[in-house]
Amino acid sequence: MSVLAAIAVLAVLILVHELGHFIAARSQGIHVNRFSLGFGPILWKYQGPETEYAVRAFPLGGFVGFPDDDPDSTIPPNDPNLLRNRPILDRAIVISAGVIANLIFAYLLLVTQVGTVGVQKFVPEPGVLVPVVATDVSSVAAKAGIQPGDVILAIEGKRLEAVPGTLEYVKQTIATHPNQPLELQLQRGDRTLDLTITPERSPEGQGRIGVQLNPNGKLETRRAANIVQAFNLGANEFQKIVVLTGQGFVQLISNFSQTANQVAGPVKIVEFGANIAQSNPANLLQFAALISINLAIINILPLPALDGGQLAFLFVEGLRGKPLPTRIQDGVMQTGLMLLLGLGIFLIVRDTANLPWVQKFFQ
Repeated sequence: MSVLAAIAVLAVLILVHELGHFIAARSQGIHVNRFSLGFGPILWKYQGPETEYAVRAFPLGGFVGFPDDDPDSTIPPNDPNLLRNRPILDRAIVISAGVIANLIFAYLLLVTQVGTVGVQKFVPEPGVLVPVVATDVSSVAAKAGIQPGDVILAIEGKRLEAVPGTLEYVKQTIATHPNQPLELQLQRGDRTLDLTITPERSPEGQGRIGVQLNPNGKLETRRAANIVQAFNLGANEFQKIVVLTGQGFVQLISNFSQTANQVAGPVKIVEFGANIAQSNPANLLQFAALISINLAIINILPLPALDGGQLAFLFVEGLRGKPLPTRIQDGVMQTGLMLLLGLGIFLIVRDTANLPWVQKFFQ
């Protein structure tokens, strides 16, 4: 059921995106002849006065179809309500409406979460947490008596306060003291311990003690007291996710060779969502908001076959005073579509092969 819940979340987000395009077109009187949720064989369809509504077999996608290039359309080519005959601004509104719908929907999801179940917030506390202690290679910390769950309260007599930069300070101190003893004060449960540890020198010449270090603190759930606070807190969460997602895309593009393996396809997203649904279904709202914002940012990128690519064509048209030749636009869009399909198939195959039950099957 958790997998179905994750798939349902993706289907809803895609539906929201396509509804954005559809509503933006129909509200301006622009002809729309198809509205489809999913790809592949049609499972259900309804023919309205002008538009065919359909649900297809594979829900991880969708499209809004326009009669502009439909050879079976009975609408005259010079009809002013065909999308291609509308001014640039009208077309830009239709093309960007899917992205705008995803962003608005993400914000409303976050408002709903903070107003009902609340959101978890990390509250920092003094010290640095040691969640993992190595016992095979570099087991310096284990020999010195450090245990998983210990909190380093002080290093070389300096108290570690709950302020930004504390974790980096501890890591830097250890790295710059190879083969030199360091005095630590630890908290273990209700006890306070003092011990000395000597970082070993790594092949790179830096000190290391064989532990994982994390910020120390606890998670607190915060829920809005009223509707006004819900909208304010939802806006804060929305801004935080947009900034972090944008930074992630910048890092991906600027350091693609090292971050490419972090790109997740639909299978990985469904797996992640299923885990969330199984552990804490309430967090599905935040998961849906995160994916909705990611869909918006991806679609606004100026890449062929994406909304951003079509907006780029409109921008060029505005500069030239006329659109690029149809053969150029079609060639670019078809090439981009093939590349995106290829990437999608690669990610689906890779992520499916990495699923735990698939790996166990081939062992």
